[in-house]
Amino acid sequence: MAEPSIAELQRAMAQAMDHEDYEEAARLRDLIAARQPGSMIRIQQPGQMGIGTDTQAVSPPAGWKPPPKPDLMTKGHKPRGGKR
Repeated sequence: MAEPSIAELQRAMAQAMDHEDYEEAARLRDLIAARQPGSMIRIQQPGQMGIGTDTQAVSPPAGWKPPPKPDLMTKGHKPRGGKR
């Protein structure tokens, strides 16, 4: 069985909105967002994050590096009792 195209999902989402089935429309919106090229959203596979979990996870783009962590011992610290 072939997966529906993005255009078919958009039509189904519009139909769900017309029938005021907002939960189905939101589910379809999330599927469309996950299938867009260059999307950072991926749908979790059930059972990988816990029993029955289907929470979206965001993965960073290729080449992204986290910023350096600040030094909590000296950043924004003012000495007490005058100058040192």
